[in-house]
Amino acid sequence: AVRLVESGGGSVQDGGSLRLSCAASVTRYTFSTFSMGWFRQAPGKEREGVAAIDNHSSPTYADSVKGRFTISKDNAETTLYLQMNSLKAEDTAMYYCAATGTVVAWPLEGRDYHYWGQGTQVTVSS
Repeated sequence: AVRLVESGGGSVQDGGSLRLSCAASVTRYTFSTFSMGWFRQAPGKEREGVAAIDNHSSPTYADSVKGRFTISKDNAETTLYLQMNSLKAEDTAMYYCAATGTVVAWPLEGRDYHYWGQGTQVTVSS
């Protein structure tokens, strides 16, 4: 079974930075074929796609994070990253990583992803 484990969340002040990691329990080859994404859900709100990266390392970002967040995929380490800069209070949420070995039609929509992590909490205080 594929296991995704997120880490790196925490509490920061407005304008601060965090780097999230998502370690996958798969071979390097399998990981290289994955399309992956970061999603977040704040209390009382629906889950939203934040950033995604396909198996060619082509990224997609939500408008709300463009220019502030960077997604990257390290196939050798089988780890997905999300570098988050200039954090705002509205970025506060539980962040989840997701993966799939199939084609993703809509990278920032969760329905195409088959594997999900348990999440890591990000809290930004103003």
